[in-house]
This record gives sequence, structure tokens and C-alpha cells, in this order.
Amino acid sequence: MTGKVLDADAVIGQFADGMTIGLGGWGSRRKPMALVRALVRSGVRDLTVVSFGGPDVGVLCATGQARRVVHGFVTLDSISVEPHFAAARQSGAVEVTELDESMLVSGLRAAGRRLPFEATRSGLGADTLAVNPAIRTITSPYDDGEVLVAMPAIPLDLALVHLNRADKLGAAQCLGPDPYFDDLFARAAAKLLSVPNRSFPLPSSPAVPIPQPFC
Repeated sequence: MTGKVLDADAVIGQFADGMTIGLGGWGSRRKPMALVRALVRSGVRDLTVVSFGGPDVGVLCATGQARRVVHGFVTLDSISVEPHFAAARQSGAVEVTELDESMLVSGLRAAGRRLPFEATRSGLGADTLAVNPAIRTITSPYDDGEVLVAMPAIPLDLALVHLNRADKLGAAQCLGPDPYFDDLFARAAAKLLSVPNRSFPLPSSPAVPIPQPFC
């Protein structure tokens, strides 16, 4: 097998105008900022950015590279709304698809399972459906007849995630207790780029335990 380690120039070559890019992490936590910086250097534009957003979304709004942001929130935690995102949204410089957090999870999960949608109760009785008229409801075909939200899949051209460690063949791990749904971003994407805190060597002997891959 060949290695999957990319240098900075090769990473920049993975980006293209008009892509739908998922950014892992949660708010300001474990964001793939090294990859976001590479995305900025690439100069690509007209991006659809999918994220439980934080500074990653703010940077891409500030540079004008984000055309649309699909999000459950965009926050810096102690600052409730990321200011560059807020300015871009208020000026109309960026389009937004604002979703309930659980609806975003459903959309990513449906894409990862290669399904057109996932049925969920999230969004019912809220303004989310009113501001997103393209999201439809369905009626259960069973005796209960329950009306559910048919959350459409959110397929990604590329997912960017920040993990704790990885080897040169691309096996990567999240060592913390909460993966922040990075596994769903990875499965929803046609291609995944991860930036680890550190690399670990491949085992030289079958007796050496092989770390379980992230997803």
C-alpha cells in the first residue's frame, strides 16, 4: 500500500471552486484549522460549508470563500455568534441553511448511508421548516400514521477533520470521549482529509496491537 500523507501543496490541490465541504469539530472545539488555512491559501470560492460552526466558518466568511453555510450553529462559545459569520449573514454576503442540530446529524447520517433522507421528529413544531421550505414531511406508512420530517441527505465532496493521531496509511483516531460527529462527516464525504496532533508508526510485528481506525 502507498502512503496517504500529503504535503501542504498537495493538500491545496484537493480543493476546487463550488465544492461542498464539511468541517468537523463542534463550535470552537477540535476544529481542523490547519486545513482551513490551506483552504484559504488555495483561493477557491463559491463553497458550501457544512459545520457545527465556529472559527472555521468565520474565517471562510471573512475571506469571502463561503457562498452558503449549512449549520446547526456558528459560535465561539463565550461569544454566542461568531462575528465574521454574523456580519456576512447580516449583509447578505453569505446564504444560510439554518437547521436544528439533530436535523444536521440526520442529513449527514443519511448521506453516509447513501439514503435520500432520514425520517426524524426534529424540526416539527419549529420555524425550521418554515425557513427551509424545501424540507418536506412524510406520513408513516404504518398504522400510527405519524407525520415526520424527511430530512434530506447532505452529501459532501470533502470532509476536513482534526484528530488526535494517524498513521501514514490513513488510519486515524479520536482519543477523546466525544467525536463531535466527525464520524458522520467522514462517512458523508466522497473524500476525507484529517490533520492529526501526531503520527504513530505502523506496527512492525503482528504481535503489536493495531489501533482501531477512527471510522
